Amino acid sequence: MHVVDTTVFYSPTSGGVKRYLSAKHAWLTEHTHITHTLLVPGDRTELHRGAVSTLRGWRVPGTFNYRLPLDPFRWNAALHELEPDLIEVGDAFHPAWAAWRVAQKRGIPLAGFYHSNLPQLVERRYGPMTGSAFAHYVRWLYQRFDIVFAPSRYMCDYLQSIGVAHTALQPLGVDTDIFHPSRRVRDLRRELGLPHGTRLLAFAGRFSGEKNIDVLRAAFTKLGAPYHLLLIGGAESARLDPNVTTVPYRRDSIELAEWLASADALVHAGTRETFGLVLLEAMACGLPIVAARAGAVPEIITPDVGLLAEPHDSSSLADAIAALYDSPLDARSKAARARVVSTFSWSQALQTQLATYARLAHVAGVDAVPDPLLQ
Repeated sequence: MHVVDTTVFYSPTSGGVKRYLSAKHAWLTEHTHITHTLLVPGDRTELHRGAVSTLRGWRVPGTFNYRLPLDPFRWNAALHELEPDLIEVGDAFHPAWAAWRVAQKRGIPLAGFYHSNLPQLVERRYGPMTGSAFAHYVRWLYQRFDIVFAPSRYMCDYLQSIGVAHTALQPLGVDTDIFHPSRRVRDLRRELGLPHGTRLLAFAGRFSGEKNIDVLRAAFTKLGAPYHLLLIGGAESARLDPNVTTVPYRRDSIELAEWLASADALVHAGTRETFGLVLLEAMACGLPIVAARAGAVPEIITPDVGLLAEPHDSSSLADAIAALYDSPLDARSKAARARVVSTFSWSQALQTQLATYARLAHVAGVDAVPDPLLQ
């Protein structure tokens, strides 16, 4: 069986979609007989069955090396040439339409993965009418798919609310070897010039509007010393406030794991998380979590691993951070790691997805590997 994953939401240097596709490719290659190919943007056009294939695209300014191939006919031709038995699409743009045409012609299953809540992002930038129109577009597109994966119940519920009925819960996973408490190797207080007793919490990710960095900064202004916020994701290293420091994003997973594991906890004020992969990566490193009670976050953060604050409320967030230190961090640290290992490993996530692939292939009459796991 040949599975092709295709999307424009792929950067060779960073991003949650890239981490998902890379982990999936490595796991399928090691544990199954399935041939897995990625068809994603790159700096040149190269097709390699069973590896990373690229279509040449223009670099998008101001992003982590994202590229955008604009010619849908090239995408269509590349998918045809790869001869897939099942296609999974990670966006709602021209790769999705190319994949639909190829799936129709070949009589193979077509799956979508709804990584980002695009109508909400559009609404935030362009207003409710435009967001509503985009939601209608998403429903119109995904009516053509055999199944649409969503990483959280929150996202499944949203898709069903706009009329996409054939959804499947498909949580993402974490590489629990890379994101591990043993990565606690940096003396961040010394590196940042902070007193020994500083209570150091980290945030990692884009500084986009939905992450509510202003709420984080306001919470730490209220807290004052000895609390300090480390923002991993800025353009440069800088001291933004007396107790807020920013450093550039760590694009290498091992380096990111080292920075996360070397903090006391992770703090997150985002209210539109479709899954919350960085929360799980931090938990795998043994970090307790303080986050906003919104989006998919409550599905991940249980009371034994962290505390939830009211959305968009810096006072509530500050209170939750202070409360975290009122109880032993070690217990929540161990519980956080245990929760990821028991529930959110890549092996668990991808075995669930393979079972769905097998059902789709059977319905479509496509030859599938009877037992996809190697013995």
